[in-house]
Amino acid sequence: IFSTTSFFLSQLDDMRAYTVISFLLAIAVGVDALASTPSSVSTQSYKYEVDIQEAQTKSTFPIAFDDLITRAKEVLSPEIEIGTKDGGACLADDFVFCAAVVGPIPKKEYLAALGSFKLTDSFDIDQNFFGFTVDPLQTNRVWFFSRQVAKQIAPFMGVNAEDCPKEDGILRLPPQLFHIDFNEDGLVTELGFYTVDRRQGNTGGLGGAFGFFYGVGKPLPIPECQPYKRSFRFRMLNLLGRIGTKLSKKKKEE
Repeated sequence: IFSTTSFFLSQLDDMRAYTVISFLLAIAVGVDALASTPSSVSTQSYKYEVDIQEAQTKSTFPIAFDDLITRAKEVLSPEIEIGTKDGGACLADDFVFCAAVVGPIPKKEYLAALGSFKLTDSFDIDQNFFGFTVDPLQTNRVWFFSRQVAKQIAPFMGVNAEDCPKEDGILRLPPQLFHIDFNEDGLVTELGFYTVDRRQGNTGGLGGAFGFFYGVGKPLPIPECQPYKRSFRFRMLNLLGRIGTKLSKKKKEE
């Protein structure tokens, strides 16, 4: 306890010293440090950021950024669901679905595949979309995130809702990053998604339909439908790296 208290007091002294030094430096350069607010920091631009306003001005794509985001939300709505509820009317003829390990899949096969899964018949799904933004370097593309939560309400892959191995029959998929590309007519030309944090959720780090298969205990018998596992070669490379580090330390000690 005493050592912890001493450490805290030493840190407090450091913070006080830092505050005084910062204040004196602010006076020296003619900046009112006490007037600085989080909002002033949030509006500051950095040289490594894309200038969004400039990107909008230079964009040759005919649909404005805000309108493109609105269109993306429209095709995601329950009435359309990216072609599955409108008979594919929102999809361009050259549409493709392309995810991390699946695709590219053309329009006809995409609609047939989703129709065979019938996820919404077996699960009450909260998509939890957020973070919609237009790619300033590819101005026909909208990026957004999802944190899907799905409660099983009917049989799926031969598993009854009451037999779902997850607590309360609820699947929590990892965060996923989606993209939708549009043509000049506002039709979807490409849809894709990627898991961005495989350590979250309870579906083995798997997103999309694979996450639902794994979540109910019925993963497909392929490596892509299983939780990530390092390959033998990768494990050997890591082992060699650790051995090399130990040898290097030992040599320095000698």
